[in-house]
Amino acid sequence: MKLRHIDLSIPAHGVWLDGVLAHAPDVRGLAMCLNSSGHPPLDQSHRPLELTLQAAGFATMTVDLLTRQEALRDPDAPFNIPRLTDRVLAAIEWASHQPPLVGLPLAVVATGTGCAAAVRAAVRSPESFRSIAFLGGRADLAGAEPLRAVRTPIRFIVTPGTPEATILTRAYPLLKGDHHWLALPPTDSEHDNDLLAARAACAWLRQHFPQAEGTAQA
Repeated sequence: MKLRHIDLSIPAHGVWLDGVLAHAPDVRGLAMCLNSSGHPPLDQSHRPLELTLQAAGFATMTVDLLTRQEALRDPDAPFNIPRLTDRVLAAIEWASHQPPLVGLPLAVVATGTGCAAAVRAAVRSPESFRSIAFLGGRADLAGAEPLRAVRTPIRFIVTPGTPEATILTRAYPLLKGDHHWLALPPTDSEHDNDLLAARAACAWLRQHFPQAEGTAQA
């Protein structure tokens, strides 16, 4: 499947968020990949995560939830969960009005504090999401009530022994909806770990999307 890559500027409550869309006419759905820590170059959208999702027939929309100025000058910006939540919802609303994306089922893959924003966004707009996958991250920062209230299927993908994994063991039991905990096996490199995490996220999304004929397996 040949994908077209488009740089995006997404309006969100008085700021413009950077993003990149990889899309083709015959995709099975849209996977929104949320970045919330620092401001990684968007040419890193060819990471194992996006490549794995694209190989499985998903369009990917990678979004930086922080502006460049916030990432450089405001160390607290990644922890402003209400603002990040508003931006997640703004990105979803923007995507829902783009002709190539209208009607596509949506899933979210998040890292860092974007996980907490995704939880709160799913509570506020439960009809928007088919499923959510967290690559480590800080879903705990969503708060106990949103974690209990969310009903969108969620998978926690964790690397055992990391500080995030320890924190998430306390947040995970609060979930009441469809949820799954996946501990990654040991690997020899960060790239191998990222690839395993990408495959685990992709598998979770595929479980909650209609099966597409002729789609490559991740």
